[in-house]
Amino acid sequence: MNKTNMNIVILIYSMHSGGAERVTANLTNEWAKRGWQVTVITLAPKSMDFYELHSDISRIALDLAAESPSILKAFFSNLHRMIAIRRELRRLSPDIVLAMMVDSSILAILAGMRLGIPIIGAEHTYPPMDPTKLIWDRIRRWTYPHAARVVMLTSEGLSWLNDKIPNVHGAVIPNPVLYPLAVFEPKLIVESLVTADRKLLLAVGRMVESKQFDRLIEVFSMHVDLHQDWDLVILGDGPERQALKSQVQALGLKTRVHLPGQAGNMGDWYQRADLYVMSSRYEGFPNTLTEAMAHGCAAVSYDCDTGPRDIIRHGVDGLLVSPVGDVPALAEALHQLMQDDEVRQRMRQRAIEVRERYSLKAILTLWDKLFNEAVSNLITKKT
Repeated sequence: MNKTNMNIVILIYSMHSGGAERVTANLTNEWAKRGWQVTVITLAPKSMDFYELHSDISRIALDLAAESPSILKAFFSNLHRMIAIRRELRRLSPDIVLAMMVDSSILAILAGMRLGIPIIGAEHTYPPMDPTKLIWDRIRRWTYPHAARVVMLTSEGLSWLNDKIPNVHGAVIPNPVLYPLAVFEPKLIVESLVTADRKLLLAVGRMVESKQFDRLIEVFSMHVDLHQDWDLVILGDGPERQALKSQVQALGLKTRVHLPGQAGNMGDWYQRADLYVMSSRYEGFPNTLTEAMAHGCAAVSYDCDTGPRDIIRHGVDGLLVSPVGDVPALAEALHQLMQDDEVRQRMRQRAIEVRERYSLKAILTLWDKLFNEAVSNLITKKT
């Protein structure tokens, strides 16, 4: 079967400023442009939305994202969520449901039981490095075999899935890279922080412990005298931001390290950057890395699980650093490229090849194939 005008529902916790949310916006906008009937359902309210959606996309916020103070309260809260999701699926009667991340995937699978709708779950991290709570892990092992497909970002993720959850129907679809990027608020003017005569080392991400921005700041502090024409900018927000600001202050780096918050004009920053750095302890499939490289940034990243080693071709368009978390190793890799304009320029020219390797067209083709197989399999079962 090749269904050209699909009715699809996407379930995700929120449309806030995370990587999975960015991918959701990119994919749904493209499907809406095709003329598909697209509905995005979130547990969180619309007030949390960060990414812009196509005007033809139907947006439903269930406003059921409150934290639960106890196990019993959590049980009834999730039961309420499942019932609300099931009600919307009955009303919308989609051809297929795509749920982003673990909790949403589990809720969608449970809500869709016996409705005759293929449910696609999608993981956006590498599970061994980002473990869920024990009860969610057990429910995942029970529910995932009931999904039409569970999508992982890398072959390593698929191996984990097949090993840990018998009878699951897995697939690998990496995130697409968009070039050029859409522009939206808030806009941060690059020149307001980094003047034309300065070189820019750029990092982007949610300010949480796993991104290890504290180690990145420590690494940069080792280079301030050696590379006096370089500044570090870390774009993003999160619970660690204040601690990182305090670290910058304590190291006396306020004029060299900037943490201005979120930016809706990321393309301007990638275009201006002289080098991109990723210091994460783990990733799923890092959108910011592919975006930076698509804009012509050479990249330095820890060789963490998973994603960077699939994206960076070591010595060709960037450098992979081991062991993960090693401060001197990251410092040495950055020094190599910060001091050598010629090598950095050569890597920049090869980095843009990521536009084709992970093009939106190529990734959408994988999703089309998966959706059509899931719908066809359901029809076969019914007949």
